[in-house]
Amino acid sequence: MINRKFINTTSISRLRALGLCQSATRASRWVAVAVAILLANHSAANTADTEMTTPTKTTTCYLDGLDEQFQCGKINVPENPKQPDGKQIDIHFAILPAIKNTHPDEALLAIAGGPGQSAIENAAGFNSMLTKVRQQRDILLIDQRGTGQSNILSCDEGDLNALSVNEDNLDMLAITEKCLAEIDADVTQYGSNTALKDFEAVREYLGYKKLHVYGISYGTRMAQLYMRHYPEALATVTLDGVVPMQQSVIAIGSSIERGLNVLWRDCKSTPECQQQFPDLVDEYNQVDQQLANAPISQKVRDPQTDEPSDFLLTRSKYSGAIRMAMYMPNIRALIPHAIHQAAQGNYQPILGIYALTADSTGIAIGMHASVVCGEDIHRITEQMRKDAKESYISGSMLDGLEKTCQAWPMTAEDDSFSEPVDSDIPTLLLSGELDPATPPNWGALAQEKLSKSKHFIAPYATHGVAYQSCGNDLVAQLVEQGSVKDIDGECLQKDVRRSFYLNANTVETLPVAVNSETKSTDIAPENSDTQTDTTAPANTAADKE
Repeated sequence: MINRKFINTTSISRLRALGLCQSATRASRWVAVAVAILLANHSAANTADTEMTTPTKTTTCYLDGLDEQFQCGKINVPENPKQPDGKQIDIHFAILPAIKNTHPDEALLAIAGGPGQSAIENAAGFNSMLTKVRQQRDILLIDQRGTGQSNILSCDEGDLNALSVNEDNLDMLAITEKCLAEIDADVTQYGSNTALKDFEAVREYLGYKKLHVYGISYGTRMAQLYMRHYPEALATVTLDGVVPMQQSVIAIGSSIERGLNVLWRDCKSTPECQQQFPDLVDEYNQVDQQLANAPISQKVRDPQTDEPSDFLLTRSKYSGAIRMAMYMPNIRALIPHAIHQAAQGNYQPILGIYALTADSTGIAIGMHASVVCGEDIHRITEQMRKDAKESYISGSMLDGLEKTCQAWPMTAEDDSFSEPVDSDIPTLLLSGELDPATPPNWGALAQEKLSKSKHFIAPYATHGVAYQSCGNDLVAQLVEQGSVKDIDGECLQKDVRRSFYLNANTVETLPVAVNSETKSTDIAPENSDTQTDTTAPANTAADKE
């Protein structure tokens, strides 16, 4: 679960609106779901300079959201690997021990997203999703440097009220400079390449001969880097919510727009939703334009404290709340009702969605900036910049990124960073058709040079396929067999969609027409003007074996 002391809701509200935040794998207030996204880095790694000073390798510990004992520990490493006698930092890890450890020389390393999320804080979600893997192998969680307990790079912005603040009036450059001044760290050492050395150092310290790696969202980029630089250490890899090495962070703007279009399509093709909200797109644009002209202020009760509070609904909060809600199936089901009510002048449902998603990321802002500013901002082309300006979401994200990175002293990665990973490690790629951040074509892009891989698209999943479907079974099968050859993703065709809320209390059963010839579901009307079907075959990309 999220540890509130690591979260500044004002920062996250602003960064979420700018497109800088997304997440990894955690339990929301309603249900265990995955949220996640972006970035990565590369560099040849050398662990020779790493010093392990911990007297014992692990001690017993308890992890948030779980009631059994686990094993925790840390290693001590140089903050700057090129200065082994300089400042040292602790890299913390936790082990969810195998129920019956038949493979003591192996573990599954679960890598969180963000960038900036703590893997250890998300232990409950990982434990639930990887329960079959854990029957015979340890699950290893490492707080990547700059996150969680590993010298977290967090920022304190004082007593600003996230509900009442107007994000457009915030000076992001000044806020970033203040944050940087308060951080006691060389932030240039918190990119993905340096963190990868820590991961390998932990593996060697614990004595695992092989790791199976599961990465979600930004974690998929760390997984790909592991494949590139330490292939001999890996047995299998799963990439869930794939961020290909070739992709720049700014591309998420178009992914969000795609996510909205898929939402409009799903409502239009669902009779109850279409009947209840026939003008959903127009209503969304109506509220968006209203907020573009001026924010709306209301007296409300804080959804978290129940105290009277001022709620200033800005365009940023509105788009940000809907964007984050698209990650989570339960909350995604509320979006049409919330938009419709907002168009009628009732903003309480939007406030509810905003409150549900405000703390759903757990991002260490400083670490996030180190990754973004060193690994992606320089990849923005003039055409990408031009395209971004045509969308409020993309344009706001680009503006926020550039202001943040203007103050964050990171050296840009060279062009080799963005080359596709060339590997014959057995690799499973999972994409959600409804994913608002990492769409299926990103998975296909990452698969380009993975010679032993399968890419499955789950037609009813959002972000984090293994948390919402039988994808977790496929992960377990890959780990057990060490090959993608016999993995069949047909189970992903099971319809696990959440019915749309037609009002604040009611969810009707979603009718599904069945094509007797193909036995595939078909919810799109014949005259649909969309180009993307809601369904997808179990494996929509070419297998590579």
